[in-house]
Amino acid sequence: MRAMISADMEGATGVTFPLDVEPRGDEWHRFRKLFTADANAVALGLLEAGVDDIVINEAHASMRNILLEELDERVRLLTGRHKPLGMMQGIEEADAVVFLGYHAGAGEKGVLSHTYLGNSILGVWLDGEPASEGYLNAALAKEHGVPVIMVTGDDKACEDALRYAPDAEHVAVKEYVSRYTAICLPPARAFQLQRDAAGRAAAHAGRTDPLTRAHRIEVEFDAVQLADTTANIPTVEQTGDRRIAFDAPTMTDAMKAFKIVSTVAAAAREVFYD
Repeated sequence: MRAMISADMEGATGVTFPLDVEPRGDEWHRFRKLFTADANAVALGLLEAGVDDIVINEAHASMRNILLEELDERVRLLTGRHKPLGMMQGIEEADAVVFLGYHAGAGEKGVLSHTYLGNSILGVWLDGEPASEGYLNAALAKEHGVPVIMVTGDDKACEDALRYAPDAEHVAVKEYVSRYTAICLPPARAFQLQRDAAGRAAAHAGRTDPLTRAHRIEVEFDAVQLADTTANIPTVEQTGDRRIAFDAPTMTDAMKAFKIVSTVAAAAREVFYD
């Protein structure tokens, strides 16, 4: 039985502020340790429940945040940027996936809520439904017949997970107060909650029938030049002054296209008018 942990950082224990997750200073180094401890907690719970192969896919920003030297020796770490499927690289080889440290989507209430870009994207819709990173990634997992068995993050991330993984284990390590404020559990308590939940979640591991179909993604930006620029990408159409949309034959293709859209949009931002 192989499990993948897709590990994002905004929903990690104690994280509440951009500097906590931006690779540049003391705060980031502090929260790297807590992020790594969260990953260990989930991995231990899965291992204790009989999962024998665990890959942690580093899914935040540079994708080089987890401390390899502090991980349990029985797990493996997929680290580094420019993976074809990004946060979900390796999903085709998994029997189950855990969304660790996830957060609410752009335009929603939640600690450090966003979708792909920290700002600039006001909302994303998948087939007409508001789509967080978790919602998008769950659709990709479903295409490969892989169940989402556990989601951790703040309480708003767990509420969001009820939409795409209602039968999964949900662990809130902090309670939303504002986008940059939360009531946080101490690390020891968060560790135990995640470890216990992972043990229960393992019972839901096991592939299901893959579901492949066409999808439509819509994106609304906060500035007109972002829509103007991304609409130059083949298959992308501009549907409003700040809005674009595209269709794809599979969710895998949709996510690859969305990755291109967000990368081009990020490059089109200016320092003082972003």
